[in-house]
Formats: sequence, C-alpha cells, structure tokens
Amino acid sequence: MTALSQNVTDYPNNNTIFSVWKFKEGADIKPVFERLCALVSNLNHSFVVRIPEGRTSCIMGIGHDAWQKLGLPAPLPKELVNFEPISGEKHTAISTPGDIHFHLRAMNAGICYEMGKDVYNIISPVADCLEEVHGFRYWDGRSILGFVDGTENPIGHERAKFAMVGDEDPQYKGGSYLFVQKYIHDLKAWENLPTAEQEKVFGRYKQSDIEMTDEVKPTNSHSALAGITDAEGNDLKIVRDNLPFSNPSRGEFGTYFICYANTFSTTKRMLENMFLGNPIGNYDRILDFSTAKTGTLFFVPTMDMLDNYSAT
Repeated sequence: MTALSQNVTDYPNNNTIFSVWKFKEGADIKPVFERLCALVSNLNHSFVVRIPEGRTSCIMGIGHDAWQKLGLPAPLPKELVNFEPISGEKHTAISTPGDIHFHLRAMNAGICYEMGKDVYNIISPVADCLEEVHGFRYWDGRSILGFVDGTENPIGHERAKFAMVGDEDPQYKGGSYLFVQKYIHDLKAWENLPTAEQEKVFGRYKQSDIEMTDEVKPTNSHSALAGITDAEGNDLKIVRDNLPFSNPSRGEFGTYFICYANTFSTTKRMLENMFLGNPIGNYDRILDFSTAKTGTLFFVPTMDMLDNYSAT
C-alpha cells in the first residue's frame, strides 16, 4: 500500500501562514505532539468537506533535534540534519533553530487564521513561536521584486517525483525534506536598478517571464545558478511554494522561501551555487538585494506516520 503524503505537491495558494516553533526546555512535549498530529489530520479532512474547492492544507514539518526529543523512529530520514551555514565571500545562508514548522494554505485568509489559532491553542504551552510570516499572492504570482516566482517549478506528475522521498529511503517513502528561509529585500536599491539590469540579475525578462538564452544570460544570474543537473545531465528540481510578505509602514518587504524536495542534497547544491558561487566567487547577484534572515531544515512525515502518533 502506498503511504499517504502530506499535501506537499499542491500549488501555491492566495494566502499562507508560515510559522516556526521551538520547544521550551523541560516541557512535556510528547502528548502535545500527539495532539498536533491529530489536528493536522483533522484540519486537512475537515476543509475538504467544508470548502471542497478551496485547496486548503495544513502541513507540519519536524526538525532534527525535535525528532530525537520526541523519540520518533531511528534511524532518522537519511538527510535530516541541523542545517549548517553556507558562508560565501560576501553573503551567508545563516542557520536558525526550529523544532516544528507549520505551512497553512487557503484561498481565504480567514481560514489560515482559523487553522493558525487551532495550532496555537495546542502548541503554545510547550513551545515558543520564533517566526510567523503571512504570505500573499502578488499580482500574477510575482515576488515583491516584480518577477514571477517559481517558473521552473515542476508541474503535474513531476511534482511528486521531485518533492517526495522514494525507494532510496524506504522507511520514509512519501515524506519530504522541507527547507525555509526568510528573505528581506532592499527594495529601494532594487528599484533604483533599471529594468534591463534587474533582468540580468534574474536571467529573465520582467514582463514576459521568458528566460534569457545562455548567450545573453549572465553567469551570476539567479536562473543560471539555481538550475542544476545530475551526472547524466538531467534537471534536478525542488517544489517551491514561496510567497511575498510585507509590512509597508516599517519598510519591510520580503520573500518567504520554502521548498519541498525528495532529498536535501538538491536544495543544498542550489544554495551553495547561490552563496558560494559557481565557480567560487561567482555568487547569485540577487543576494546583493536580498538578505537571508533565517535558514532551517525540517522533515515532513507522511499522513500515515502522523496518524500512528495521533492522540485518540
């Protein structure tokens, strides 16, 4: 029987709440975790009935240290580790703590708030929220920087292929590696760049979203460095679910980078290309305008595994 995965392959929705939680020292976390497993199952089933066209989902990821504290199965998923910083000559992909990550998606922001409140009521006695970001769909799927985000995402059946663990780790087949970074953009500096220069940073034309040819595209453009292949030349992809966020009165404009992948190695290679450069020193120029404020790795177990731990 094929394990039922959490909804990691769904497409980005109009509204999202992302939150990162860290367990308090000495807290009795196992009973709370069991209630959270039951809540995730309940929310996903409930909203299929309540709002069948709403594409509502609640996804829970678990960090390396939390996995061990909770006494979850050993050995761990093969690539579940504490993310180590990637420090280039100029920019760093920092590492930040996190035990549990929630990714709440809905067409209606009110549904996200309702799910977020349900999560809070259960987890808050034993954990502190380190980050909460409210993402929204911006125009036709663009980031705050004005370019369409996620154009290279796999589509159709390829989403499961690249997002879910396969036979290489049978114990965790159907699970997914979840990596997140909260980026803050220097929007003033970005908007001072002429459109033609912005396009060179992304390696795409702004209005049409068409990728530049290899002859035109700079080697330090985002699309040049984020695209990677295996030894046979086949594309390696991740499933991004990024959304912009903003607090205009504070001058805060950002992107919450979130991706699901069948292996963390793929994501790590992309990050190394961006921050170290390929070759070394030829880093992603988008980082001159975008600063990573967080960086945390989680694993998303299957719904079957969550159901096994659910409080009855």
